[in-house]
Amino acid sequence: MISYNEQERIFKLDTANTTYMIGIVDEENFVGHIYYGKKLKEADAAYLMRIDEPPFVPSLNNRERCSFYDCFPFEYPTAGVGDYREGCIGIRTAAGHVGCMLTYVSHEIMEGKPALSGLPATFGDAKECMTLKLVCEDHYVGLRVELLYTVFHEIDAITRSVKVTNIGADHIYLTKVYSACIDMDNRNFDMISLHGSWARERHIQRKAIGYGIQNVSSFRGESSHQDHPFLALVDKNTTQEHGEIYAMNFVYSGNFRAQAEVTQFDSVRMTMGIHPENFCWKLSSKESFQAPEVVMVYTDQGFDAMTTTFHKLYKNHLIRGEYKNKKRPILINNWEATYFEFDTEKLLSIAKEASKLGIEMLVMDDGWFGKRNSDNCALGDWKVNEEKIKGGLKYLVDEVNKLGMKFGIWFEPEMISPDSDLYREHPDWAIAIPGRPGTQARQQLVLDLSRQEVVDCIYEQVASVLRSANIEYVKWDMNRQLTDIGSSGLPADRQGEVYHRYMLAVYQMQERLTQEFPYLLLENCSGGGARFDPGMLYYSPQIWCSDDTDAIERLEIQEGTALIYPLSTMGAHVSDCPNHALKRVTPFETRGIVALAGTFGYELDVTRIPQEDREMIPSQVELYHKYNDLVREGDYYRLASYSQNRQFDCWQVVSEDKTQALVTFVQVLNRVNFKSRRILLKGLDENKQYQVEFVNENSIKTKIYHADTLMNGGLLIPYPQGDFQARLIFLTEVN
Repeated sequence: MISYNEQERIFKLDTANTTYMIGIVDEENFVGHIYYGKKLKEADAAYLMRIDEPPFVPSLNNRERCSFYDCFPFEYPTAGVGDYREGCIGIRTAAGHVGCMLTYVSHEIMEGKPALSGLPATFGDAKECMTLKLVCEDHYVGLRVELLYTVFHEIDAITRSVKVTNIGADHIYLTKVYSACIDMDNRNFDMISLHGSWARERHIQRKAIGYGIQNVSSFRGESSHQDHPFLALVDKNTTQEHGEIYAMNFVYSGNFRAQAEVTQFDSVRMTMGIHPENFCWKLSSKESFQAPEVVMVYTDQGFDAMTTTFHKLYKNHLIRGEYKNKKRPILINNWEATYFEFDTEKLLSIAKEASKLGIEMLVMDDGWFGKRNSDNCALGDWKVNEEKIKGGLKYLVDEVNKLGMKFGIWFEPEMISPDSDLYREHPDWAIAIPGRPGTQARQQLVLDLSRQEVVDCIYEQVASVLRSANIEYVKWDMNRQLTDIGSSGLPADRQGEVYHRYMLAVYQMQERLTQEFPYLLLENCSGGGARFDPGMLYYSPQIWCSDDTDAIERLEIQEGTALIYPLSTMGAHVSDCPNHALKRVTPFETRGIVALAGTFGYELDVTRIPQEDREMIPSQVELYHKYNDLVREGDYYRLASYSQNRQFDCWQVVSEDKTQALVTFVQVLNRVNFKSRRILLKGLDENKQYQVEFVNENSIKTKIYHADTLMNGGLLIPYPQGDFQARLIFLTEVN
């Protein structure tokens, strides 16, 4: 619900449990942030902007206008005229000036949600959401800014985006465009962020914030392994079940900055948007720039409530396509099984054995194209190497289909190898600074996707392969970050547009792919999880979570990922042991149970693993088919955190109607002379009874408990013998 009080000049945006308020003040129409928090009955909180105390509004005290600018809680702050906090927009005029001040001009309240041109974004119809368009201008420089707010009625989420238009005669350079800001009093907040590196992405970090600026960011050309486009400010006492949270997540896969700035007056300004490093966008007269979307979530019910809100929003209003609400096929990928050493015969031998065990799809990974026998050549030459794939791709796919299996394939469309036919023909198609040797990573360069002819060429190569056979899955990889930012296709005053144009081109290619091949299951990947973000989820319902497939390492990675993203989005496989990244050995059963929390598949040579492991696959397949609907569609709760206790991990999924629940318990390290673990369950119907079944523990019989006993007294989980042991506990409602 969105309303406007014309007399008080207050906009009130209500979700089921929250309120967001914006006020227009003074005769100059400054746009101020009033309130974001628990739902309010009335729009009577304008006093929170503190305009009735010094320095007062400029119409009453113009001599202290600068002081007003430097403390007023602006809804979309600018820079260069007196607000010395971080601004949301930066400009440079044709004359070289940088000052800007936006004031209210008009607004529109509409049903539903408009799409963002060329960008991924959440969606909803008139029954699901409402949108406020708030139009502001700086008539001195000829700049119009449209602030877009969408309220989802039944989900406590508000999305924000910004469109900037040059309404003047001269060109303007945008040097910064953030997508969202909240100005509010600091309440001694902690900051939650997700940090990491390759193979250890999205580990949860919590720390106190102090005066000044603290941020997480990436200007690597991707949302990155190292930081994540997510930020939350939380009360010191916030837990899984209790406490206030203000969270932002960026629906974008490129450079970003998420920031909290504590000011001299003990206010905090929370901002998120495209990273301004090496960003400069030229806006000619009448041209517009559309910034990506930010999702905002507020709750006073702790992390579980925040997580549920993000999960519901993304499952229902971001993920699209045939597999949006559909069980994914169990796949087996040949990468860790063979690396580059494979041919048709080897792939078919894997497929034949896998099909007998209930595995449903074979994915052919890197090495099938050009002269690609190692990772130092041939990227960009997307033609089947028939010396390896004897008989051609269609023959291989048809043979796999005859086994009752689907077929998938790996691409890395954004990259080019210096040792490739494409590079020899078009060396200017790589991103580069003229005269400077390119910085290689994995002996590859990045294609200049800011040039449409490059995009069209690569897309046509990929699409031609997909048209040639019954390919039903694509793994889209991106294995290096961007450097040497320069495009031979852009003039000097547009070189600052390369990063964003690159990202727009990736989105364009994936949109074309999903439109031409609507049945395709697309899984994004970026050296593992370097682009696990909402922008990618708009095109692919699942993303490869990490290149680290070790079940124990995955506990922290999957916990941090599931803090925001549904379990159905996490690419998770059972891999070989000793693990290829860590050389750790974990039980095959535990590897399977941890992978069940994601999309589930295998990353190994099924023809060579121990017989006892191979014999366990049919039962794992059965577990997947039995529980995946619940895992994919249910509400997720965190019961214990290995990242905090360093001993064990535990999570729970509860069906929406609360008739079923699945608890996963993983003991990492055994302890001598201890009793059973007591775990407090969550999310059950307290008025019901549940039958509790220890799925993989035959010696324990099923028992019936009251829900309030399980949630307040807890469930005792017998102490498993040994390290790296896992248990599944299934609960069903008893009538």
